[in-house]
Amino acid sequence: MLGVVDCNNFFVSCEKAFNPALEGRAVVVLSNNDGCVVSRSQEAKDMGIKMGVPAYQLTEQMCLRVVSAEEIKERKGKSVSLGGFKGEVVAFSSNYRLYGDMSRRVMTLLQEMVPCMEIYSIDECFVSFKGMSAGQIAAKAQEIVYKIRKYTGIPVCVGIAHTKTLAKVANRYAKKYKGYHGWCMIDTEEKRVKALQQMEIGDVWGIGRRYAKFLKGEGVNTAYAFTCKSAWWVKKNMGVVGLRTQMELNGEPVAQLDVREEKKSITTSRSFGEMVSTLEELESAVSNFASSCAAKLRQQGSAAGCITVYILTNFFREDLPKYYNSITLQFPEATCSTLEMVNHALTGLKQIYRKGYLYKKAGVLVEDIVPNTGVQQNLFEQTDTEKMRCINAVLDSVNARYGRNALKIAVQGGFGTQAEDKWTMKRNSLSGNYTTDLNDIIDIKA
Repeated sequence: MLGVVDCNNFFVSCEKAFNPALEGRAVVVLSNNDGCVVSRSQEAKDMGIKMGVPAYQLTEQMCLRVVSAEEIKERKGKSVSLGGFKGEVVAFSSNYRLYGDMSRRVMTLLQEMVPCMEIYSIDECFVSFKGMSAGQIAAKAQEIVYKIRKYTGIPVCVGIAHTKTLAKVANRYAKKYKGYHGWCMIDTEEKRVKALQQMEIGDVWGIGRRYAKFLKGEGVNTAYAFTCKSAWWVKKNMGVVGLRTQMELNGEPVAQLDVREEKKSITTSRSFGEMVSTLEELESAVSNFASSCAAKLRQQGSAAGCITVYILTNFFREDLPKYYNSITLQFPEATCSTLEMVNHALTGLKQIYRKGYLYKKAGVLVEDIVPNTGVQQNLFEQTDTEKMRCINAVLDSVNARYGRNALKIAVQGGFGTQAEDKWTMKRNSLSGNYTTDLNDIIDIKA
C-alpha cells in the first residue's frame, strides 16, 4: 500500500502556525511580486476567491477589503465596519524561507514514521506502508496526522491506496470530508468503484484541462467512466501517459516510489520587482541565481556539466519592444563552485544582453548533473580544485550559521546598491522568518 501526505493550504498554514489571530479568518498568500493568489485558507475559498486570481481583483472586482496581519492583531477582537466591502481578507507575500524550513520539518517527521518516502513537492510526499496490515496502516495514518499537526502546527491529510493515483483520489476525499478525520483508505474494490464514480474526470491526478475537455466531449464525465474505456481507445487518444493513469485508477501499480533525492536539473529564476535595463542590474540578479544553483548542487553532493542563462522582457506589455534570448555554456569540468558558476553565467549574459530593452525576468539553469565524487577530469584545465573547495566550504559554513547570503561575492550586490533594489521581488506584506532568524523569533506573553 502507498500513501500520499499532503499539507492543507500549506503556505497559509505556515502563516497561521505563528499567528493565532488568523484563526477563522480568510487568509491568502500571494505569488512573486505580490501578483496573484497561490494559497487560500478554507475561509477564503468559501468567499469565492479562486486560485490564481490577481491581487488587485480582490478589491476592484470582488469588493473585498485587504488588510494586514498587524491590523488584525491591533484590533484585539474589536469589530470593524466594512463600509462598502463584502468582507475582508488578510494577504501575505510569499515567504519561501519560512515555507522551506517548515517543509523540512514536516518531511523530517515523516522520515521517522515511515520506512520509505518520496518527496514530491514542498508540501506533498508519497510514503510506503509496505509490510503493514490494514489496522496498522490506519493507526500509522492517524499518527501522521496527529504528530505533524502537534509538532509543526501544519494540518495534513493522508490518502492510502494500492497505487499513487488512487492514493491521490483518497487524499482528495480526506480533505473534502471532515468525517474521515484527515485520512482515507481505498483498500477494497467496492471502495475503489464508489470513489471513482463520485469523482469528476477533471479532478483526477494526471488529467489536465485539455484532456478533461476532450473526455467530457466523449461522454466521460467521471473517473469511473474513464476506467471503463478500452485500453486501446485510451492509448490512441491520450498516449502512454493516459494509459498509465487508467491502469493506476484500476488498481494496477505503474508509478513506483522514487526515493532518489538528487535532481537532474536545477533552476533559479525570478520576475523582477521593477523592470531593469542596464547590464549591471542584470549581472546582480544572474550572479545571485547562479550562486543559488551552486549551493543547491553542493547540498545534494552533485556537480553540473553545463549552465544556461536566459533573459526576457515583459511580453504582456504591448507598448514595449520584446526580446528573449538564452545561451548554454559547457564547463571544462563538472563543477559546483560558486565562483566558476557565476563567472560562466556572467560570460553568457554579456553575450545575450542587448541595450534598449526593459527586462522583466532572468534565470539560470544547470544540467548534466553528476555526483561530485565522480567528476571526469580535464587534462587541460588549470583550475585549483582544492582552493575552490575551500572557498565553497567557507561560503556554506558562514551562510549556514549566519543566514542565507550573509557571505557572498561582490557582484551579487546587497550593499545598498540600486541595482539590487530594482530586481528583487516586491513583498510588501512579508511575514517574519520565525524559524530561521533570531531577530524574528516570536514573543510569548505569559
